[in-house]
Amino acid sequence: MRSNLILILFGAVFLLALNACRRATPAKNYNDTYTSGSLKFVSDDSFEPIVDQELYVFKNDNPEANPTPIYKAENDAVKLLLADSVRFALLSRDLTTEEKNVLTQHNLPTVTTKFASDAIAIIVNQASADTATSVDEIKRMLRGEAKTDRDIVFDNPNSSLVRYLKDFSSQSEFKRKNIYALKSNKEVIEYVSKNPGAIGITGFSWLDDPDADYADAAKKVRTLAVKDENSKTPNQYYKPSQTTLFLKQYPLQRSLYVVNCTGRKGLGMGLELFIAGDKGQRIILRSGLLPAILPEREISIHNNKL
Repeated sequence: MRSNLILILFGAVFLLALNACRRATPAKNYNDTYTSGSLKFVSDDSFEPIVDQELYVFKNDNPEANPTPIYKAENDAVKLLLADSVRFALLSRDLTTEEKNVLTQHNLPTVTTKFASDAIAIIVNQASADTATSVDEIKRMLRGEAKTDRDIVFDNPNSSLVRYLKDFSSQSEFKRKNIYALKSNKEVIEYVSKNPGAIGITGFSWLDDPDADYADAAKKVRTLAVKDENSKTPNQYYKPSQTTLFLKQYPLQRSLYVVNCTGRKGLGMGLELFIAGDKGQRIILRSGLLPAILPEREISIHNNKL
C-alpha cells in the first residue's frame, strides 16, 4: 500500500515538473524584421519579371533584407505553401476554401492581398496578317472546334495560365495536337517569333519590358486586339493596356495576389506592405500592368503673370 502511494506521489511530481518545463520553454525567436533578415518565398513564374523589379527596389531600400524567391508553376507553388515549405507566396489566384482549411489545420493564418491586374496577351508573328481576334474564336480554337492547323502554344502544363485557359474554355484538357504547352513564357515568345503561323498565349508583363536574352524575339511578335461578343461593346476590339484593364474593356485579365501565412510582424509582412504600398504600386504602374491602388500624382500649377 505504501509503495503504491509513493508511486502516485512520484507520478504527480513528475507531471508537475513536466508542465513547468513546458511553460518555461521560450517561444521561437525570429531574427527578421520588416526591413531585415531572410525570407524564402514562392512566386508564380508567369510574372517573374514584375517580381524581380519589386525585389530589386525593396533590397536597394533595405540592404539588410534578403527575400529569396523560388519561381514555380502555379500547382507546384501552391504545393510548397500547403506543405509549409514556405509561408509566403505570390499567386495569380486566391486560395480555395479547402486550401485555406489545410493551412488553418497547420495553425497558419492566411492573409490575401490583391496587388495588380495582368492581361493575357494573344501574340502572333510580325509576318502574320492577323490583327485581331475574339473571345468566341479563342474558345473555339482551344476546344478544337475551329478549323485550323495553326500551332497554339502557351507555357508549361502546370502553370496558372493553363489553368486560366482551361477555365476560360471550359476544358479539362487540351487534346488537339496543335494545342500544346512549352516550358516557359520566354519559349512561347521565341517560338512565335520563328513560326509565322503560330499563335502564342502569354502574360502581358513578359512583353512590355523584355530582358536582353529574349528582347530580339519580342520585337518579332505583336499583340492582337480582342473583342468580347457578350460585352456591352460587342463590336469593339481592345488591346491589353493599363487603360483597358482599368476600364475592364480588355476581356482576358487576371488578378495577382500576395498570400501571407507568416502570421507575424517580420520580413514577410514588410515585403507585403511594400508591394501593396505606394512605391510597390508605382513599380507595377511602370511595368505596364495595372496596380491594385493607383498611386496619386501631385501637380503644382503656377499662375505667373507675363
